[in-house]
Amino acid sequence: MRRSISAKPVLAAAIAASATLISGCASLGGGGAQQDTAYVARDVESLYATAKERLDRGNAKVAAALFDEVERQHPYSPWARRAQLMSAFSYYVAKDYPKATASAQRFLTIHPGNKDAPYAYYLIGLSYYEQISDVHRDQKITEQARAALTEVVRRYPRSEYASDARLKLDLVEDHLAGKEMEIGRYYQRSGRWLASQIRFQNVVDEYQTTSHAPEALYRLTESSLALGVPVEAKKYAAVLGANYPGSEWYEKAFELVQDEAPGVTAS
Repeated sequence: MRRSISAKPVLAAAIAASATLISGCASLGGGGAQQDTAYVARDVESLYATAKERLDRGNAKVAAALFDEVERQHPYSPWARRAQLMSAFSYYVAKDYPKATASAQRFLTIHPGNKDAPYAYYLIGLSYYEQISDVHRDQKITEQARAALTEVVRRYPRSEYASDARLKLDLVEDHLAGKEMEIGRYYQRSGRWLASQIRFQNVVDEYQTTSHAPEALYRLTESSLALGVPVEAKKYAAVLGANYPGSEWYEKAFELVQDEAPGVTAS
């Protein structure tokens, strides 16, 4: 699974935040990427403007290198702080997510209380989110995305980034639940019913608001019957019927219990 995220709102936020510094500077064109990023001592305004111009023209990788150069050549100027964040954003646009994350984390380490800290946290979350792979692969990145997006909501619940972080967290939770379901179904196919039961129960306990919860309850019904515990199977089917009465999974669970444990009464 790979979720697509439009960079336009993020770009608007980052460029708007940089407006106070870039205002009044002329954009400098000319020269290729190698010439742009070669070490040449330049005044900070010209160097920052060149980086901004490269970003506006869609050459995000070169822009990131130039923003890095702003910090290297002028580490104590007000421009250096902005360049750090713009470097992170440029790497994000260039889809170099590890460098985007590293740059944003460095910004937070040096400027933890800066007014742009919420955006830096948000950018870290986006960078992890963009790397989420399908459920057949290791979900370490997905866990990192969840942790980073949760941090945005926890630290800055009323910020402009929190609502989008909450939306993406819902998608991340659904993805993690999908991984649990995949493993549980694999255990079922292998006849490892107790192991499957643990995975499906985890979905019900930890991801009950996701789209996978109805199937998890059905699979728990299946596993309980296979383990010889029809009373538990009927309980799971009853929970499924109470919460998802019109779902296909309840219909299947009802038929299964009627066929496999017709005379059992849930206590």
